Amino acid sequence: MTRTLPKAVLFDMDGVLTANNHFHRQAWKELALELLGLELSEHDLDTKVDGGRNPEIIERLTGAAPEAGFADRFHHAKEGRYRDLARGQLRPVAGLAEYLSGLRDLGIPAVIVTSSDHINTDFALSALEVAHFFAGRITGDEVTRGKPDPQPYVMGAALLGLSAADCLAHEDAVNGVRSAAGAGCRVLALSTTQSAEVLLKAGAARVEPDFTGWRSWLEG
Repeated sequence: MTRTLPKAVLFDMDGVLTANNHFHRQAWKELALELLGLELSEHDLDTKVDGGRNPEIIERLTGAAPEAGFADRFHHAKEGRYRDLARGQLRPVAGLAEYLSGLRDLGIPAVIVTSSDHINTDFALSALEVAHFFAGRITGDEVTRGKPDPQPYVMGAALLGLSAADCLAHEDAVNGVRSAAGAGCRVLALSTTQSAEVLLKAGAARVEPDFTGWRSWLEG
């Protein structure tokens, strides 16, 4: 039996369109030490840093919400460092262009749902040359509650006048999977950041290494 096609596909960006998480983690390690006085462990990076907006991540790390001025200063410093590290280095996850072209041919719109700000979103989509495939985007600038809260994915579906339950979502982080699944999306996660076991436990319906097998989850 052919699977019912989703009405839209919602894509996280970092770790989904491009395997860039190591650049973000390096920037977090440097700025957490410099501005928070924290030496982040791999466990911290796995459980507290991946997925969500920077003020929420700072609160997870320190146990206290940051003052607005400091949060803004930290955000600009950390994201600037990320772009310095990633500039010229971003590559699409295998199969991405073919998948996005296939969705377009099937008439299935794609939307970006990312915790990144609009500057980083433009930076990545330009580097990957895929901006034209997306009907819209929800960035971390636009939400009041970041991942793992469902709000980003509810808003992403609403851009197209849809319910999240009508959409397939792609994520790579535990907090992202929880956000998408909590909104009602079927989640196909990519194991670019976390193991399949961890992602399935978080609520993913399926885990793949990349997008090369896209026909099997859309049409299989």
